[in-house]
Amino acid sequence: MNQMEKARRFAELHVKGKPLLLYNAWDAGSAKAILAAGAEAVATSSWSVAEAQGYHDGEAIPIELAEHIVGRIAASVDVPVSVDFEGGYSEDDGELAGNIGHLLDMGVIGINFEDRVVKGAGLYEIERQARRISAIRKAAEQKGVELFINARTDIFFEHGDDAAQAVDEALDRGKAYALAGASGYFVPGLVDDALIGRICDGVSLPVNVMVMEGVPSNARLAELGVARISYGPIPYIRAMKTLEQEARTTLNETAAHSKG
Repeated sequence: MNQMEKARRFAELHVKGKPLLLYNAWDAGSAKAILAAGAEAVATSSWSVAEAQGYHDGEAIPIELAEHIVGRIAASVDVPVSVDFEGGYSEDDGELAGNIGHLLDMGVIGINFEDRVVKGAGLYEIERQARRISAIRKAAEQKGVELFINARTDIFFEHGDDAAQAVDEALDRGKAYALAGASGYFVPGLVDDALIGRICDGVSLPVNVMVMEGVPSNARLAELGVARISYGPIPYIRAMKTLEQEARTTLNETAAHSKG
């Protein structure tokens, strides 16, 4: 598939009630393993990409290194690749558009783009974030790519103690982001069945939920109308725990044999 075909295929995989499952990757090796397991697309987790290189999440990993990793993933798998691009590494819309252009040049067809102020506090105002999404859409149009912009809102992390109170603003954000050119709506941190259902019913965009403690089963999320389920840092955490356990077993066996 060429880049445009991958972009169209990725959009088609977002079906309300039949969610696309994304077991998130962090490098070319993990992407190839996930693809070998039967995945139809590959998506990164910014947390995992950063941790795998010794950085913390929150755009601490240098953009040049992040782009290199993304480029290797896109070059290594012949399926749609979406990148968790956090806040786009810039407050300036022009620079943001340039950063998106670099990803598109590497063959990327989708991004997660969040409304949290990565190097500051709180969330961008709705109108400001909508303008940022619009700048990304225009940059993609100039490249001739139907970029899948998965607009992420962190409002449910900001108001985790009262998610119900945040739903109305989440709906307002979803509608504004759709008008600005978003392709999907990502609501990490939301775990309540009824509230997830309200979001799915209240916005025109396909809704993405992230697996975490308290989130309903995948089957239940499908019933609620979710179109995309992602696993965030879970794959990396599980892989590293397995590596540590196997390394410990091997080292302990070797030590015991030496003593014997």
